Amino acid sequence: MPWMRSHRSALAAAAVTPLLLTVWAAGPARAHGAPTDPVSRVYACSPDGGTASRSAACRAAVTSNGVPFTAWDNLRIANVNGRDRQVVPDGRLCSGGLPAYRGLDLARADWPSTRLTPGATLTMRYVSTIPHTGTFRLYLTKPGYDPTKPLTWSDLPDKPFAEVTDPALTDGAYRIRATLPSDRSGRHVLYTVWQNSSTPDTYYSCSDVVFPADGNGSAEESGGGSATSATADGKRGKGRTTVSPSPTNESRASGPRTTASPTASSSSSGVTTPRAGDDSTPVASTGAADAGPSTPLLAGGAAAVLVLTGGAALALRLRRRRSPA
Repeated sequence: MPWMRSHRSALAAAAVTPLLLTVWAAGPARAHGAPTDPVSRVYACSPDGGTASRSAACRAAVTSNGVPFTAWDNLRIANVNGRDRQVVPDGRLCSGGLPAYRGLDLARADWPSTRLTPGATLTMRYVSTIPHTGTFRLYLTKPGYDPTKPLTWSDLPDKPFAEVTDPALTDGAYRIRATLPSDRSGRHVLYTVWQNSSTPDTYYSCSDVVFPADGNGSAEESGGGSATSATADGKRGKGRTTVSPSPTNESRASGPRTTASPTASSSSSGVTTPRAGDDSTPVASTGAADAGPSTPLLAGGAAAVLVLTGGAALALRLRRRRSPA
């Protein structure tokens, strides 16, 4: 009967609407990852970056960018396939050449930074919202790097100082361990390339770091200071101070394949772990004219509103038909 079909349609609309609303609400969480220790520029200057986001460098970056770095975990390019130096232009390494992240390429010596010790063991904490397989390649700018000039590929060695494949995702983050070069002092950039093997994407990030000249953390930084962060037991993390939010103990990752013989160590840093999501965000393609953060919110929201409106209309029509004349 017609009224029964209308009734079924109304019920179906009512059942689908909450599902679409859930997908809509989850839209902004559909992203992937970035280093939070040593803190990356994109994370430090994001709304989740805490006091670092209010630094002069971050304010200038957001102004240059035109929009906040809300999608700090989505700086990625598709189909690079190891051709990083051909795809990402000189002077735009920190943004990956993506216009939506251009503020990260400002050449200045006061970016929020992490103090490290030359030759010490680094434990990078790379927060990720979705597990992927792939290889992390870590580069450190050469001795003599000038932070007041645009970062170019010639500032980085030809080969990374560490390469780690398929580390475990534990408590929302990868822990990447490697021995730092021992011949650096002053301010440098730790450049991380994460080439996925489970997706066509490659992620790029710049973490500003400072090495004391005497190797024990007593020398002044060149170009600006970094805030300090204590470990959970009240002691400083070994070989580093960071500008991250309030700290937590880290859990150790296990089983990565490495080619740089990283050794295990324990370090602490604090982050705001992002929400989990799925792998459905649009990806910036190589050479795209404008490959900014994706906005799945609009499409999902429109669909949900349409279904909600249609369901309400069906229910009202059904009520009128069943009412006595």
